[in-house]
Amino acid sequence: QVQLVESGGGLVQAGVSLRLSCAASGRSFSMNAMGWFRQAPGKEREFVALISWNSGSTNYAGSVKGRFTISRDNAKNTLYLQMNSLKPEDTAVYYCAASKYSFTMSTTVTGYDYWGQGTQVTVSS
Repeated sequence: QVQLVESGGGLVQAGVSLRLSCAASGRSFSMNAMGWFRQAPGKEREFVALISWNSGSTNYAGSVKGRFTISRDNAKNTLYLQMNSLKPEDTAVYYCAASKYSFTMSTTVTGYDYWGQGTQVTVSS
């Protein structure tokens, strides 16, 4: 199994940047496809970004493309989400997720097997 712990969230003003981190532990982390999701109150958990096990492929939700960058450092067992030009509509709990399969590149929550506890990002106008 993989254990995931997010950090880096906070309360910031619109236009500010944040970098979220997700520390992973467990066997075969480097072989897992990983993603970021977010969930606002009363909303479904939605896809934000994903990255393949070797960082060869990435994908982003249209609402964040050009502003957010997903990356991973397998040597440090860490997944990142660099968030620039934050907007109030980015306010949500952000979750990192990992698939137990290296080939998975899913944009849906059902495509992932392991989840962190989430970190709150609040963007004020």
